[in-house]
Amino acid sequence: MDYLMTILLQLVLLVVGFVFLVKGADWFVDGAAGIAAKFGIPQLVIGLTIVAMGTSAPEAAVSITAATQGSADITIGNILGSNILNVLIILGITSVITNVAVKKSTLKVEIPFAIAISVILTVFGLTGNRITRAEGIALLILFAGFMYYLYRMTISGENAPEEDDGEKSVVKLILLSIIGVILIIKGSDIVVDSASELASIFGMSQRFIALTIVALGTSLPELVTSAVAATKGKADIAIGNIVGSNIFNILFVVGIVSLIIPVPFAANFMVDAMVTIGSVVLLWLCLFRDCVLQRMNGVIFLLAYLGYFIYLIF
Repeated sequence: MDYLMTILLQLVLLVVGFVFLVKGADWFVDGAAGIAAKFGIPQLVIGLTIVAMGTSAPEAAVSITAATQGSADITIGNILGSNILNVLIILGITSVITNVAVKKSTLKVEIPFAIAISVILTVFGLTGNRITRAEGIALLILFAGFMYYLYRMTISGENAPEEDDGEKSVVKLILLSIIGVILIIKGSDIVVDSASELASIFGMSQRFIALTIVALGTSLPELVTSAVAATKGKADIAIGNIVGSNIFNILFVVGIVSLIIPVPFAANFMVDAMVTIGSVVLLWLCLFRDCVLQRMNGVIFLLAYLGYFIYLIF
């Protein structure tokens, strides 16, 4: 009886977690898009900054907390795994649901920048098998430069924002965004915990749980936010969320952690680093002709992740 009650409780928590995720993403997207319109900020910039950083909070929290506890060795795996999931799974699922159009500036600047910093991280890791404090400072300087680029994009009027409908005040929009991101993060925690508990109950291995449920669980905020944004016609927020999250994860999270303690980069991360670079290059190539991710592109992304997953298993 206790066994059945435990399963039932975890199933209820799983449903509650998904409700938090969906509703939180809905409010977060509405709030972020509204703020963009109120202040004349392009939605792409909102997606690349506020939304990206908000949905990357679980990865940042895990990595920084681990570093303060002397376990920085999980940082690279956490970041590389999250970035691979962001592109192959999240954009894959999102573009299967609906076409995702992107701005030319994303194709010409943000995606190539994401590729470049992925290569830089790999080079840093291969020289000494760790990310040193000096290299961390270099990553943070690049992050500051990227923030300046976004600032210049905003004041130059590129990627013009939507018209403000005037229905909600700035305070309400900010509250909507804050409550939304809290629900997203809390929802992802509940989903990961309950799914992991159910997997343990049914005898699944810890390795399998780590490679599937936990890895995807920490990326649930990006997944739900991007899918909701795309279905609401906010494609700039969807693509900005993913590209921005990848940039934020590498430059800010790894940069900050390496200031606390040098970050180990084990030799077996080389394949994951190559897959990270390859996934962003694949995204870039899929967008190159018409700046639209279509259903077939999404299928290709999902099949690519399946191949990577099979590699991890075997």
